[in-house]
Amino acid sequence: MLHAIPQRLHAWGLALARPREPEALPARFDRRRVYVLPTRFGLFYAVLLLAMLLGALNYNNNPALLLGLLLAGAGLASLVATQLQLTGLSIVALEAEPVPAGDDLVLRIHAKAQDGRARRGLQVQLEPGAAGTSTDHAILRLLQGNGEADLRIPTSQRGWLDLPRLRVWSIRPLGLARAWAYVWPQAPLLVYPRPESDGPPLPLGSGDRVQSRLHPSGDDVHHLRSYRRGDSRRAIAWKPSARRDTLLVREYEEPLGADVVLDWHATGQAPVENRISRLARWVDEAERDGRRYRLALPNQPSLGPDHGPVHRHACLRALALMPHG
Repeated sequence: MLHAIPQRLHAWGLALARPREPEALPARFDRRRVYVLPTRFGLFYAVLLLAMLLGALNYNNNPALLLGLLLAGAGLASLVATQLQLTGLSIVALEAEPVPAGDDLVLRIHAKAQDGRARRGLQVQLEPGAAGTSTDHAILRLLQGNGEADLRIPTSQRGWLDLPRLRVWSIRPLGLARAWAYVWPQAPLLVYPRPESDGPPLPLGSGDRVQSRLHPSGDDVHHLRSYRRGDSRRAIAWKPSARRDTLLVREYEEPLGADVVLDWHATGQAPVENRISRLARWVDEAERDGRRYRLALPNQPSLGPDHGPVHRHACLRALALMPHG
């Protein structure tokens, strides 16, 4: 029972903290969104200062009393300075490249200070205690009013990833107080499906345009090239190498079909998630081999045939947003 009390207090604090629902960016921190509390060192400092002042009053020691008041003023000034680290700060944009489910997604946070002041010691982390989040934090440095921070976010499943609240905090300049503010961006991030680790090969292509690729186990000799470390000894052309007094290696050409059709119905009767993972693997293989491919999914228009980063993203996005189950 006792160990659950801090968690409940933290949950109640989050329920009262601004913002209470996702918001559009940019989000600006004003004084009503910045919260300040003493740190453990700040509490120790306050207790020590109180004992010092009581002793000075008891013994009527004016120099000690003056020193205590000066230290108290410095502590109060540090509270204001810590709050000013966040006041006027804006989170202007977020961006992240999609990754396969299970990998860490790198979220880049762009911040800007309205007054242009350089701010140091700012840190960004996900809302503590959020489900599926880590305790990692990123350093946000603002030089000449602009700054960036990269925050790693763990992923577990494909589709849209709704971000929890982000906490920006600082204990500068003296470490006596902690100032923090929350931003809850209304910007879901895309997570690709996890490609199948092992499965059937890429389907054969079909079409009028015939492509080819260089492959060490092809059928037709394409050309001879100089030996590279790691080449198979079977591929060495010994007679041409003897004539030219240098090792030459045969490179073969393997014919490929013009268009590869990645059809949902060609993945068998496996579970839905396994079929999506297989198609994601085929998309990556076709893209790696430079093949033109078309993705055919149920109840959706076909994508392609085409190839390239834009087409790959469109195919993986369609697979990532397919209904679960």
